[in-house]
Amino acid sequence: MAAIVPGRRGADRLRSVLAPLGVAAATAAAFVYVGVVDPNRPGHYPTCPFLFLTGLYCPGCGTLRAMHALGHADVAGALGFNPLAVATVPFLLFWWGRWALRSWQGRPARTSLAHPAYLWGLLAIVIVFWVARNTSYGHFLAP
Repeated sequence: MAAIVPGRRGADRLRSVLAPLGVAAATAAAFVYVGVVDPNRPGHYPTCPFLFLTGLYCPGCGTLRAMHALGHADVAGALGFNPLAVATVPFLLFWWGRWALRSWQGRPARTSLAHPAYLWGLLAIVIVFWVARNTSYGHFLAP
């Protein structure tokens, strides 16, 4: 583990974490909004364009309702709306935490989010989830 860069003042450290803090603030604001404004009630959010045009569920369908359920500590309900979105939350928190820590320590940001094999694997998971939730065998994955 690399040490904190010597000679960095508090103002320099604060400036280096402004981007992660800004992302956290914007995410928190969006999460609070979705927690307060119920996506289960019609008229608050637009319909998924893919669902509207094709009648099929996209990988993101149900994510707003899942985040609303998570905001109300209903993990089972969130998993019922979009299990893939719920499963990605811990990974996103981990990557954000790593970014914030590296910024605080003055270490350079990584040039890639993850190893390409992991990204290809994630893409494969998303495609399988997308297809499965639109079949009769995967109807339990539909929101």
